[in-house]
Amino acid sequence: MGGDITLRPIRLAIFASGGGSNAEKIIQYFAIHASIKISLVVSNKSDAGVLKIAEEHLIKSLIINKNSFWGSNEVIDYLRDEKIDYIILAGFLWLVPKQIVEAFPNKILNIHPSLLPKYGGKGMYGHFVHDAVKVNNETVSGMTIHLVNEKFDDGDIIFQAKCSLNEEMSASEIAFRVLELEHKYYPIVIEKYVLKHNVA
Repeated sequence: MGGDITLRPIRLAIFASGGGSNAEKIIQYFAIHASIKISLVVSNKSDAGVLKIAEEHLIKSLIINKNSFWGSNEVIDYLRDEKIDYIILAGFLWLVPKQIVEAFPNKILNIHPSLLPKYGGKGMYGHFVHDAVKVNNETVSGMTIHLVNEKFDDGDIIFQAKCSLNEEMSASEIAFRVLELEHKYYPIVIEKYVLKHNVA
């Protein structure tokens, strides 16, 4: 069969709930990748900015509701029909249900804007994280990329990057510093993880 590892590109689905700045960086990074393709963008909000980004890049999108996500295998069936290999969470605010975690074992990645296990868990997302970091006068923050399990921000950590803070920085300035790290590292870490774990 020659030396081919895969006969088709590795297909990724990005799940996002908001504007999609991380999703956009990921889409741009893999736009002309030799073996990884962003094939689908999934959102739980019909007005999410990430859907416009998907449209601009000619990527298929899917809007889901809680019933289809939690109460059935509809989303799993759709992902399988689209031959999705990995799920990438990029600002997706819903907990991933057990049946999807089990359908994609060790194939769901998430990014979180703190150095987990600090400032993780239910309700800890976006500005809530950075507000807490500021209130507690942390001198270091950063971001974490981890595997997804059935709990918020609880899966095995794949990668972390840190940034130094000072007491003059506002929560919004902390957020900007952390987002820079997310944009820099998330696409690269996805690429390394997927290529490493997709070897036949």
